[in-house]
Amino acid sequence: MRRGDELRNSTLQTSCTYYQRAVAKALVDRVPDEKASELTTVKFRWTPCEGIVAAEETGRKMKVYAVEKNPNAVVTLHNLVKMEGWEGIVTIISCDMRFWSAPEKADILVSELLGSFGDNELSPECLDGAQRFLKPDGISIPSSLVSYSNWQVKAHKDLAHFETAYVVKLHSVAKLAPSQSVFTFTHPNFSTKANNQRYKKLHFNLPSDVGSALVHGFAGYFDSVLYKDVHLGIEPTTETPNMFSWFPIFFPLRKPVEVHPDSPLEVHFWRCCGSSKVWYEWSVSSPTPSPMHNTNGRSYWVGDAAQAMGF
Repeated sequence: MRRGDELRNSTLQTSCTYYQRAVAKALVDRVPDEKASELTTVKFRWTPCEGIVAAEETGRKMKVYAVEKNPNAVVTLHNLVKMEGWEGIVTIISCDMRFWSAPEKADILVSELLGSFGDNELSPECLDGAQRFLKPDGISIPSSLVSYSNWQVKAHKDLAHFETAYVVKLHSVAKLAPSQSVFTFTHPNFSTKANNQRYKKLHFNLPSDVGSALVHGFAGYFDSVLYKDVHLGIEPTTETPNMFSWFPIFFPLRKPVEVHPDSPLEVHFWRCCGSSKVWYEWSVSSPTPSPMHNTNGRSYWVGDAAQAMGF
């Protein structure tokens, strides 16, 4: 095994363990011990290993459709399935999920589409589009995700662009207040009026023993419920132990804001959805108003949202 493969496997080991636990619980709930029916599982951006191991541990039968559009990943999947002898269990679909017509509805839908801010890799749009493969009473893993934010003081101004969210390993920073929830998404969401646009206003109070501070931006985290009591996340107060698959996201301010203990900081976050892209906008309204950052996604955006939704 190459060094890069070893590093990747080590980095992903914790998240894979929690996905395996979630799938195992879902299998037990879906098929009681006294029954022996076969379950159908559809997976996106996730190898079938954890699901099959979970099925073996729980004594359940499972049929897996692994949908993957990356041709290099498809080759890896074929080699893995052949090496493990899973030809009778796993069907590899080399296709963009937008164009796949599933032969049957799935009992469980599993995806690893989480970003550092939870939804910044279009997890809601992708899962909304993929849930057409799921039975009405089917299980989505993850089942929900919540993004979080707190404010930061940086020792060095080393960001070249102040309207782009950066995924970084934070160091030389001071976290001035506990994080607060920002956006929440639940899956599956069969509502005909589903809308993934979001807005949230947060109020932060500077502890009196800190003194004044110069705020350079906001750190973002996520916490996701994979299934029932199995959760995965990087929010500091509930973070998953030994998990290095995600770093926080950082939303910078073009001009630092000076905050005093008697002057709460008020910040606004928007998650905006256009016809072909998704982006964040953010601004401070108190104690000193800041410009709107990333208006209309002019500096930073993720797309294509319409394609990601599967339409």
